[in-house]
Amino acid sequence: MRIDVVTIFPEFFDVLDISLLGKARQSGILDVSAHNLREYTHDRHRTVDDTPYGGGAGMVMKPEPWGEALDELLGDATPGDSAASAPLVIFPSPAGQVFTQKMARELAHREHLIFGCGRYEGIDQRVFDHAATRAEVRLVSIGDYVLNGGEVAVMAMIEAIGRLIPGVVGNPESLVEESHEDGLLEYPSYTKPAEWRGLEVPPILLSGNHKAIDAWRREQQLERTRRVRPDLLPVEPSEE
Repeated sequence: MRIDVVTIFPEFFDVLDISLLGKARQSGILDVSAHNLREYTHDRHRTVDDTPYGGGAGMVMKPEPWGEALDELLGDATPGDSAASAPLVIFPSPAGQVFTQKMARELAHREHLIFGCGRYEGIDQRVFDHAATRAEVRLVSIGDYVLNGGEVAVMAMIEAIGRLIPGVVGNPESLVEESHEDGLLEYPSYTKPAEWRGLEVPPILLSGNHKAIDAWRREQQLERTRRVRPDLLPVEPSEE
């Protein structure tokens, strides 16, 4: 998979050189490049923002640097290209659709993702509108809160997507048992020793009865989801 990131802080993504994603880059499974938006400016101050039309606090990112960056990264792409190979442009935004594990699984099948990291009060809307004439564009939110910029959100998405690509995680079976993979939160995990500071591992996990252990883990998933994220449970039809 090829991933391009446009940002005014390309050094933020140096962290991708470590851990599993770093190994995936070294082995060629992931091709990640961070591009400095200021390289697409033409004034001596390398300006990427300006005051908003209509007034208001803060600054808005100018359209032309973004336009030139996306021109370079999209190349000859058109919206009619096949879904898997066509570039997908993603902008983190609190106004976007919520990023989920289901979306991460979908995006892990794409060949080319382009992330645009906004700053200040956001990016000129015309950047999204124009990019949409060249490729599929999505505004995506990682939660109902506001960050200083899109870099943290993009890092979270790259991590969630990248680890689902075959060959990135050593044991693929571990991906199946995680929170949200089946719509529920993950069951609690334990390791040695069996007793630690007066706290014991649930006896069922020491029983060797794998059928009973599976049933216990499923019940733990349901109980934790009911308690922490009841919104994930299916709504039962009300009785008339």
